[in-house]
Amino acid sequence: MRNEYDLSRMKSRRNPYASKLKKPVTMRLSEDVVSYFKGMAAEAGVPYQTLINLYLRDCVTQHRQVQIAWPAK
Repeated sequence: MRNEYDLSRMKSRRNPYASKLKKPVTMRLSEDVVSYFKGMAAEAGVPYQTLINLYLRDCVTQHRQVQIAWPAK
């Protein structure tokens, strides 16, 4: 193997799988929720959408279930 390779003449190309990695969705979130994640994202130095995705991914891997208790009428 060479110690160094000349990549200056190499042609770049788009990742053919990039579009399959994430799916764009539209969600309605409360302003306080968005502000919360934006604040945490600013501290961590990542985009807030990435932080929300990481949190949801953690929920999926931990098999967390939402507990909803509606008030009785």
